Amino acid sequence: MRCSGQVAVVTGGAMGIGRAIVQALLAEGAKVVIADRDGAAEAATALDNARNSVIGVACDVSSPGDTEAMANAALEAFGRIDVLVNNAGVYSSLKMTPFEDLSVDEWRRVLDVNIMGQAMATRAVTPAMRRQGGGSIVNVSSGTPFKGVPFMLHYVASKGAVNAMTKALAKELGAADIRVNAVAPGFTLSDGVLDNPHQLERLQEISRQARVLQRDQHPDDIVGAVIYFASQDSAFVTGQTLVVDGGAYFH
Repeated sequence: MRCSGQVAVVTGGAMGIGRAIVQALLAEGAKVVIADRDGAAEAATALDNARNSVIGVACDVSSPGDTEAMANAALEAFGRIDVLVNNAGVYSSLKMTPFEDLSVDEWRRVLDVNIMGQAMATRAVTPAMRRQGGGSIVNVSSGTPFKGVPFMLHYVASKGAVNAMTKALAKELGAADIRVNAVAPGFTLSDGVLDNPHQLERLQEISRQARVLQRDQHPDDIVGAVIYFASQDSAFVTGQTLVVDGGAYFH
């Protein structure tokens, strides 16, 4: 029960990696706000078991209005915000594409969600964390910026920005005792990825072979690192990016 008494907001929490994180936080004693563009209320109903420990909020993280409403809903339901997990992102719907063929609209879609979405969600919860004397922000990044994965330049660039933003925010928010860290997964067989045969065909086998631990990565492989950063186990850790990819990259 390492998160007992905490209130956590998980963006993109209705399915895949986000849903696994929500389940782990609930198991560790937290109350959780699932923020997602689709399916948040349904996921909350399925996971709550009448304990009144989870709510769902419809939220497009690239919308400042939606992220403000997300934070207000968390405060109205539970009175505080201790943890934000910036998990929402565009990835599983993408196809590997030479950078010359990426449209401006596709660039903007990825950057709006993967960078601005994390910035807007963080901005929305920070006032509450300041008032209560601290908190923890966990950004879900990616191992791709460390390895320079080709044919997904917009995605790789967005996650490289997340890693940089994690360091800058850690310095900016440290005086308020708000910790900012990131978890960088490898290629993970989330719900969305399993529905994308293009990605599976191009990336599953090559990712598995590149790892020291040569098996597929699943959402449950990521949650331990998130719980570590969310809990007081990492009370003196900030500005760090932890790569969780079975040893494909040593960081």
